[in-house]
Amino acid sequence: MTTCCAPVENPVVDLVAAARRGDRRAWDALVERYSPLIWSICRGHRLSQADAEDVGQSIWLRLVDQLDKIREPAALPGWLSTTTRRECQRLRSRAVACSPGAACALDADCLRDERASAEQELLAAERHAALREAFTQLPPDGQQLIALLIADPPLPYAEISARLGIPVGSIGPTRGRCLDRMRRHPALAALINA
Repeated sequence: MTTCCAPVENPVVDLVAAARRGDRRAWDALVERYSPLIWSICRGHRLSQADAEDVGQSIWLRLVDQLDKIREPAALPGWLSTTTRRECQRLRSRAVACSPGAACALDADCLRDERASAEQELLAAERHAALREAFTQLPPDGQQLIALLIADPPLPYAEISARLGIPVGSIGPTRGRCLDRMRRHPALAALINA
């Protein structure tokens, strides 16, 4: 008996390839998948909603210009994180330069804090992207279960059971299998083992 090891599909690579070909649905899927990443970085930089929306628009416009130049489509989450962080810093630097206390922006402690914060944001964004990638590899019923389990406000198991049509007693074991499967996804496994 021969076992075949099919390559793991990478939806990001497929979406980037389709978007490059002009597939509007692929582009929309990229925006839907990575807008929360961009938004979280903007929030980490304490931007106003208007500034965060401007940054988001700027990032998506840059991606349109750069889409054909991205050599490693699987690295798109990192590119988005880095580009968003730089755009946020550029926006904040411009605001600080115009303020009365502009000299503080050049202080070594401020720069060190900014660097540490940026590294933390990048790591968080990478973790978020890896988690999202692993989540998308679950079967649809597993995705539904995990989504209901992390709903805010939390749903009682009885309601989850009724919505999914599964026994209450199978929710915990099924959740465990889904989480194990996610932990084995290469992107998450690399972060867990790091």
